[in-house]
Amino acid sequence: MEISGSTAFYAGLSTIQTGQNRVDQASSQIANNTIERSVTSQSSEVQVDRLRSVDRSQQSDLVSNMVEMAQGKSQVQLGVSVAKASDEMLGTLIDTFA
Repeated sequence: MEISGSTAFYAGLSTIQTGQNRVDQASSQIANNTIERSVTSQSSEVQVDRLRSVDRSQQSDLVSNMVEMAQGKSQVQLGVSVAKASDEMLGTLIDTFA
């Protein structure tokens, strides 16, 4: 019996990696927005009014990035489930044919 790279186990690992990348990207976006906000927080009153509209857009960015992080977490959990199920099935097959 040959085990190829297109098995469910590798699909699970790929899903885990994709989920981790999604979480990494969203968290770095959140960190960048936080840094930008702290740098611009020492502004004059005229700039504060302009920044309020920017803050609203950054809040929506924050929300979308938080959603991306939650989706990434779910994706990692599902990938782990697929990899575990595949590993258990492979173990069962090996025990059966051994």
